[in-house]
Amino acid sequence: MDFKKTILWAVFSLSGLMLYNNWQVQQGKPSMFGGAPASTQIAADKTSPTGKADVPPSVSSNNAVVAANPVVPSGAIESAEKFVLQNDVLVLEISANGANVIDAKLLKSLTAEKKPIELFQYTPTHKYFARSGLIALNNSDLPNHTSTFKLVQSGKDGSGRPFLVLANERNGVKLEKTFVLNPGSYVVDVGHRVTQSAASQNPIVLYTEIVRDGMQEQKIGPFDGAFSASTFTGPAAYTDKEKFNKLEFTAIDKNKITIPTQVPAGDPAWIAMVQHYFASAWIPGDKVARDIYAGKIDNGLYRIGMQIPLGVVAPGSTVVEKAQLFVGPQEEKVLETIAPGFELLKDYGYLTIIAKPIFWLLEKIHGFVGNWGWAIILLTILIKLVFFPLSAASYKSMARMKEVQPRLMAMKEQYKGDPQKLNQAMMEMYRKEKINPLGGCLPVLIQIPVFISLYWVLLSSVEMRGAPWILWIHDLSIPDPYYILPLIMAVSMFVQTKLNPTPPDPIQAKVMMYMPIVFSIMFFFFPAGLVLYWVVNNLLSIAQQWQINQMFGKKEAK
Repeated sequence: MDFKKTILWAVFSLSGLMLYNNWQVQQGKPSMFGGAPASTQIAADKTSPTGKADVPPSVSSNNAVVAANPVVPSGAIESAEKFVLQNDVLVLEISANGANVIDAKLLKSLTAEKKPIELFQYTPTHKYFARSGLIALNNSDLPNHTSTFKLVQSGKDGSGRPFLVLANERNGVKLEKTFVLNPGSYVVDVGHRVTQSAASQNPIVLYTEIVRDGMQEQKIGPFDGAFSASTFTGPAAYTDKEKFNKLEFTAIDKNKITIPTQVPAGDPAWIAMVQHYFASAWIPGDKVARDIYAGKIDNGLYRIGMQIPLGVVAPGSTVVEKAQLFVGPQEEKVLETIAPGFELLKDYGYLTIIAKPIFWLLEKIHGFVGNWGWAIILLTILIKLVFFPLSAASYKSMARMKEVQPRLMAMKEQYKGDPQKLNQAMMEMYRKEKINPLGGCLPVLIQIPVFISLYWVLLSSVEMRGAPWILWIHDLSIPDPYYILPLIMAVSMFVQTKLNPTPPDPIQAKVMMYMPIVFSIMFFFFPAGLVLYWVVNNLLSIAQQWQINQMFGKKEAK
């Protein structure tokens, strides 16, 4: 019985811990149940002594350091000419200053006001953009993200794809950036065409970067819900050797980042900036070895970048380096088709091994019913069927416990003041009656990993964002606006408690009595989809428990 008491306290403590976690999230602090810990194994910027340089130094060619160019003058990007590139899902704004992608509107991801979400932005309050440029080992000034580019060509290519070509030339080196959008795609094909017109034996390096401020989460609208700040926001990188690594802004601030192994030629690698539901990433070619770096630059901006050595470009010759720029939602089906490991941008945390199959099954069900709410209900029924044998055994155990409840109360009175003899008498009775006193706890303990996995599926899946169910539930990814589902869940838990035998120990009895209250308060903060799962699970459990109780009641009457 002491072990059963321990189990009950463990469940109660977990409930309190999750409640505290959600309060922490509401205060803008990281979730204690977040994804896998962020890695710090990414190279720090090898910049000037201040560490605040804007144009990156080269970390290639034996890590030779290049003095940094001045930062972009204040207002240069804002006042520069803008060029627009658009397909049916994405609108990009590219600045003539640096040919940087400074604005990206996602036409199929809307705010509460039915306006497209702006993932990339360059405003006085929020900066998040992608850029690229050239650096040289002899410190010569080459076209980079501070240069003024001119429009060379625009329109649609032979396949009907919109494109832009922007160019700048410095010190005999010409850089042409070509941006091409494919229909229905969040991936931009970016070509960097480098032409050398002067005699030079100086190696050239291409860099691609994503830059943003340190805001932990960009509040786009109510669709982001109460849990938007609990997911990871910041730089990330993927290499074939080290797989997916995340880098906290705080780790960069504290300079707790180390130089990584160079990405070998032929190995896939990419860099990204991740936030709740959405991400951006540079996916360069893999023909040559590359270097990943990250750091903090002026004005509170952070960057993650990759450098690709182009080598010595002979006079009169041209080198073309192709890359892809992804700007869009973390839709699992889409991510899987873009690059190796790219689906890891959608992070399920430690329980990925359970969460991914749950989402796969949920998505298959949604394909049939066309509504995520009904898909969650059907998924709950399937999970309940999987656990049915275990649940039936535990409910039978609880029903038998209810049968012997009067005898337990009599024992408690008989051995009042002698807990040791009471426990011995109870265990002897359990042995004779073939009752497992821990049977009722097992379903709860086994369902906890499934519950947490489903929590991360509903929290991380942009597919659930803005998805309605019925009546007042217009978005399953945020809490119930009228708290009806949490109240129904509290009532269902209370009914379940009444169907179960009252523990003879007063402490256990109080734990069971307060459990519905604690859970209902905790579920006030949870996404409606998760509460819907738990409500349906409780209702099915009540029906199963009631039927078993009735069966044992008839046997007892006979």
